[in-house]
Parts: sequence; structure tokens; C-alpha cells
Amino acid sequence: MNRPARLVTAALTASAALLLTACGSGGGDGSSSSDKIAGADSGDKASASPSASASASADGIDRPEIKLPSDMKLVFEGRQTGDAVKDAILADNERAVSTVWQAVASGDLKKSGMGFYYTDAALRGVYNYAKDNNARKTSWAGTLRYFDRQVTVFDKTSAALTYCVDESEANVKDLKTKKVQVVETSPDSYVYYNTGVKKDKQGVWQIWSLHEDRGSQRCQP
Repeated sequence: MNRPARLVTAALTASAALLLTACGSGGGDGSSSSDKIAGADSGDKASASPSASASASADGIDRPEIKLPSDMKLVFEGRQTGDAVKDAILADNERAVSTVWQAVASGDLKKSGMGFYYTDAALRGVYNYAKDNNARKTSWAGTLRYFDRQVTVFDKTSAALTYCVDESEANVKDLKTKKVQVVETSPDSYVYYNTGVKKDKQGVWQIWSLHEDRGSQRCQP
């Protein structure tokens, strides 16, 4: 996910860990959890208009709409690789992480769109992460930068995506008081993610496996 992991975690545990820690989940066990997670099987649309990072594509897929708060900015580097399949995977990854932050900011898990872009163990991980933050009325404000995004395509329906997240410009936000708590930048502000993705029947590249390595040397400035 993003710094928010360290951010939110920092607020909840008074540690330097970031928001994303709760987002990483173990490798997929192959079982779907859509019957236990609100909105996981419906792809319910949010009432807001799409954000720049999660705009509708021209592929004909009826996607959930996404709108993030004005103080929550996501920057994605390397959007265009010249390969249509890789670009589609990168685009759906942008939409996926945007749905998690929409859930954290809005408190509406059902209409966040997470169930549209995540499945299996990864869906359980992000759902519980957002739910925990909602319960504590905790979010984040600032900028998360996604960089060094690398896609490896295995076949027509499966691939892997790795990327780094710079959380150094994001801070914890208390949704009750609207106050922002500055989180000191440290090596843990940089996180490496390794995800497994698979293409569903609609043509959406869903994340089924999500692993994080906070403080990874691969992502340090």
C-alpha cells in the first residue's frame, strides 16, 4: 500500500511503523473471501467522481468510481512501458491502492471498490486494514510516491508486480479532530511491495497476494 501504513500504524501504536504494515498479507491460499467481506462481490460504485489516479479506462469495463480527499495525493511513476498488458496491470494497481485509501478516508468499506481490485488473501488483508483504521478514525494526509514499478508477465492471466512506496511526505490524520500528526522520516518510510496479480473474467488485473518489506534497501533514497 503506502506510507499510510506507517502513518496509521504510528498513530495506533505510537511506533515509527507506517500505515501499510496492516496491508501486507500472506500469500494467497486460493480461497475467496468475498462472501465474508462487504462489497467484495458487487464492485459497488462510490457516489463520487473518479480521481485522476483511478479514472475509468477505455476498455469497456464498468469500474467503481474513486475520489480521494484533496489532502490525500498519490503519485505513480512509470505508467507507460510501451507494453499494453504491463500498462493495464500498472493501471489496475493504481486503481487498487486508490480504493484502499478511499476506504480509509471515507469509512465506507462496501463502496470503496476494494473487492473489485483485490481477491483472496490480499482482499482480507486490505479490508481488515481499512476496517481497523475506520474504527480508530485514523487516516493520513500528504503525498505517497509509487516508484520503480516492475511487471513480470507469466501468461495471459497471471503476473507479478513489484514497486516501492515513499511515505516520507505523508502524515497521520485524526478524522475526528482533523488534526495532522507529523511522522518523522526514517528508513521505514520506504517500503518494497511484491504482489501477485491475476486477470478475472471481466479483464481486471486483481491483486491476490501482497507482501511488504518495510525499510527495504531497494527503496531507500
